[in-house]
Amino acid sequence: MDIGAPELIIILIIVILLFGPGRIGQVAGEIGKGIRNFREGMSGNDDKKGTGQEPPNQEPPKTS
Repeated sequence: MDIGAPELIIILIIVILLFGPGRIGQVAGEIGKGIRNFREGMSGNDDKKGTGQEPPNQEPPKTS
């Protein structure tokens, strides 16, 4: 079963009626952020938490 142009237009109209034209951009942005966070979590690059810096090196105190 393929989705054609008429079906996509009906789905788009329903989405606009549910969310309103202004809210669609916000929802799309939130979905994009969620996908980005998911990909970062799956790749294991979430140690930096988007700060652009590595965590500080914590060495034990030196004793004399």
